[in-house]
Amino acid sequence: MSPEPTRPPTRWQRAAQSLMAAMLAVMALAVFVNVVLRYGFGSGVAASEELSRLLFVWMVFLGATLAYPAGEHMAFTALVAPLRRHPRGLALLTRLIHALVTATCAMVAWGAWQQVVVGLDSRSTVLGYPVALLPLPALLASVAIGAMAAANLWRGRALDLGHGAEVE
Repeated sequence: MSPEPTRPPTRWQRAAQSLMAAMLAVMALAVFVNVVLRYGFGSGVAASEELSRLLFVWMVFLGATLAYPAGEHMAFTALVAPLRRHPRGLALLTRLIHALVTATCAMVAWGAWQQVVVGLDSRSTVLGYPVALLPLPALLASVAIGAMAAANLWRGRALDLGHGAEVE
C-alpha cells in the first residue's frame, strides 16, 4: 500500500514554517552568544533566557497547530490498523477521536484564557513584556486545533494519519 501524495504547503503554512525557522534561529543565536559571554568573559545577556523561553513556547504551539491538519501528531496506529477492515468501527472511532480532541481543546483554551487574563497585569522580569504572551499561543493553538477537529467531526471526515505509518 503506497502512501498518498502530499499536497504542497499553502502560503500560510510556508509563512508559519518560515516564522518558526526564524524563531529557532534567534533562540540558537541568543543562547550561543550567552554561553560564549558567560564562559569566555564571565558575564551574560540577562534577556537571553526570557527571549528563548518566549520564542520556544510560541514555536511549539505554532508547530502543533501546523501538524494537526497534516496528520503529523502522534497516532495510535496499533489501535487504528485492525479497524481498517471494519469500516463502521473505524468511523465510530474517528468520531470519538474528533470529539475528544474538540473537548480537550476547549478545556485547554479555557485554562489558557484564564492564564492570559491573569498575565495581563504582570510584566516579565527582564524584557518587560506582558506575561500574558506566554499562555497566549496555547489559547490560539487550542482554538485553531479545536475548530479543525470540530469541522472534521461535523463533516464526518476520516482520520488522517498523514504519515502513512504502519504497525511495527
